[in-house]
Amino acid sequence: MDDVRDYKVKKIEYEKILICVDSDDFSSSKNAFNYACSLAKHYNAELGIVSVLEIGDLNIFQSLDPSILSERRNQIKELLETYGKKAETFGVKNVHLMVTEGSPGQSIVEKVIPKFTPDLVIVGVEEKNRYRNTIGSQAAKIVNNARVSVSVIR
Repeated sequence: MDDVRDYKVKKIEYEKILICVDSDDFSSSKNAFNYACSLAKHYNAELGIVSVLEIGDLNIFQSLDPSILSERRNQIKELLETYGKKAETFGVKNVHLMVTEGSPGQSIVEKVIPKFTPDLVIVGVEEKNRYRNTIGSQAAKIVNNARVSVSVIR
């Protein structure tokens, strides 16, 4: 009890925010993206925008075809560029676009977070089908395994 009495509230400042957007599910990403942009603008923080090429969504023949993989990577890059432009138009000054591959939760926790080193990760939640392997369905994996704060936005 004495610990709480002696404690003084400290203001939290964010310098780097990571938003995870899903190339297959805009509805789970929309509110999270709005929240991330709002925070990044308010704190004048860097904003990392990441999406994952989900190899598991491809059949075996597609996953072995370099032209199909290249086409999917380009689609995700175009999507991220759109998100990046929207963030900049909103007033976010420092935007980083990232594409990774694999299982969304695992790739974000093991590859993206250590490389980008955000203070906060923001992810949306898929409302319809939480058993799909999308970023929105992987929010719990990110929350449970990330070593930084994670905000889950509905």
